[in-house]
Amino acid sequence: MSAKMSPNELKSIFEKYAAKEGDPNQLSMEELRQLIQTEFPSLLKGPNSLEDLFKELDKNGDGEVSFEEFQGLVNKLSQ
Repeated sequence: MSAKMSPNELKSIFEKYAAKEGDPNQLSMEELRQLIQTEFPSLLKGPNSLEDLFKELDKNGDGEVSFEEFQGLVNKLSQ
């Protein structure tokens, strides 16, 4: 993952996957899986499973990941 990714680039990636099904402003578990496997495969290398990552990102427990929740992960990883 590039720490140099602009907020606009990140938003474009998020929207590309979020628009695949359901709410275009939220990522489902499947959309998140596709996004991570394609754009950030290194996130799934290590002890975290996709389910663990999804639970960590879904701060409000609504079963979907908003851009703000996703952006928090990216910010954390790029430090």
